[in-house]
Amino acid sequence: MITFRDFYNNKVQLSFQDHPFSKEPKHVLVICKHREKWLLTKHKERGLEFPGGKVEPGESADDAAVREVLEETGGVVTNLHYIGQYFVDGKKDYVIKNLYFAEVKELKEQPTYFETDGPVLLLKIPENVNFNSSYSFIMKDRVIEHAMEYIEKYFE
Repeated sequence: MITFRDFYNNKVQLSFQDHPFSKEPKHVLVICKHREKWLLTKHKERGLEFPGGKVEPGESADDAAVREVLEETGGVVTNLHYIGQYFVDGKKDYVIKNLYFAEVKELKEQPTYFETDGPVLLLKIPENVNFNSSYSFIMKDRVIEHAMEYIEKYFE
């Protein structure tokens, strides 16, 4: 278990174990790769981030992860890997998110990318995202840092 404070000073607990906080989380975050590049989306308000969102009623977290990648980037997921889960103890409520690594085979243009401006491909995630206003707060805590280390260790 890794514990730290996020961008908003909320306590975050991150685990790479099998669903340590909930078997049915309500949120997902998907770290994606497409043709050796990181696949992000540009949220219209928050900035650049990996795709993710809420699990809809009757939907599994795995299905939500695949759907969110398609909706926000047009990415067609070929391999989805559950890698962990994290718990954010917020000021008003808590959030539990499944964390995934997805391999994307193709990008299909979408009629809408919902609350995003669609796909953004990067060879490398810059080291200075914490100080870069182009990136979402989601990219500015240690969840992404630890998850990418995990992905490099086990999937690359």
